[in-house]
Amino acid sequence: MPYGSRLAAEMTRRLGRECLYTPSARLALYLALRRWCRPGARVLMSPVNDDVILFVVLAAGLRPVQAPVSVRDGNIDPAAVPESTWRNVDAVLTTNLYGIPDRVVELRRRCDELGIPLFEDAAHAIGTRVAGRPIGTFGEAAAFSLSKHVAGMAGGFLAVDGARTRRELEELRDELLVPRRLHEDLATTLRPLARSGVRALHLVRPVWRTMQRLGVLERGDAFRMDLHPRRLADRAFRAPSLTAYEPWVRLDLHGYRSRHGALVRGQLKLRMDRLDGNLARRAAGVSLLSSTAWAGPALRERTGHEGPLPLFRAPLLVENRDALLDRLVDHGVVCGYVYDPPLDDYAGAEFVEPSPDPRAARWFAAHTLPADPLIARVIINALREERARPANPPTADTAAATVAPCPRVR
Repeated sequence: MPYGSRLAAEMTRRLGRECLYTPSARLALYLALRRWCRPGARVLMSPVNDDVILFVVLAAGLRPVQAPVSVRDGNIDPAAVPESTWRNVDAVLTTNLYGIPDRVVELRRRCDELGIPLFEDAAHAIGTRVAGRPIGTFGEAAAFSLSKHVAGMAGGFLAVDGARTRRELEELRDELLVPRRLHEDLATTLRPLARSGVRALHLVRPVWRTMQRLGVLERGDAFRMDLHPRRLADRAFRAPSLTAYEPWVRLDLHGYRSRHGALVRGQLKLRMDRLDGNLARRAAGVSLLSSTAWAGPALRERTGHEGPLPLFRAPLLVENRDALLDRLVDHGVVCGYVYDPPLDDYAGAEFVEPSPDPRAARWFAAHTLPADPLIARVIINALREERARPANPPTADTAAATVAPCPRVR
């Protein structure tokens, strides 16, 4: 019986598509990129994205091409991508940022016209639907994460068409897995329980401040990890290779390709059984957050037209975001998943092809506060106490005066 087949069967039933289990979404995405893209291929992607995803693309031996994004939601704006870029990319990777879907119907159409694969990063988007179909059913492959919606701190899936393709990818996955260790399985099982306990006992502020003072946060006080450009440049000669890019790809999730044992997979199965309840609570929180002054137009309009989506995070738009994030810790709120600066400013032209128009990405990345819908009332009360000011997306006339580029992270 294939590794993780019980969990995969549950996701297959939910999605209506063949799925294989992976220890993480980042490994799932790597499998897809290796299966469909030749080394050196150019992948169109949003610069408002997790830096780990950038390093997964590089580890697969590919060239990340940064797309213009919508200032409304941070996802790829297909209409703003120059035709010259469309003619010279070999694949497209969606983001579904915070669970708000990409313009996936249009992206699917363009990929079909060009004869190139579409990959869906659905890590934030379990439960999101477009045109009556679940996110994860539009591309050649879609990567999902259990560490997001069910707080499992591990686990993912790759959704594909056909049992034959699934079996091929299972073989590649098994080659890339590293042996499990009992102490890692125990840590993976206990970590989400410890996090829940910290929140329930109202210890978020003292624990987080202590971790800051001790310097044990992997990213330090920055939103992006250290790039280490000289070391990174040396690894390009070894790509495709996960091992070569291990220091970057493993950040925040060291067991991203560990062969989890029955203890971890059993816990994940229990959490998956509660997924629908989790999604319902998220949708309720999004309903509250979308009615506030800090809700951006995409969040507000989607909720008004389609009802609240079960988002992983609700992107609120605020002024003086960085200072506000620090003050929110004193209210027991730690907001992660801030993708600032955009990847082209972060990595530079040596490692990515920069966006032809980076202004929308810079503005969105600098003003977005990713709010956890599961603690919507706590966040709303904290923002009110802090007298947070909403930020309004720039129009075409004011875009030129928006955020300046950030220096590359060393």
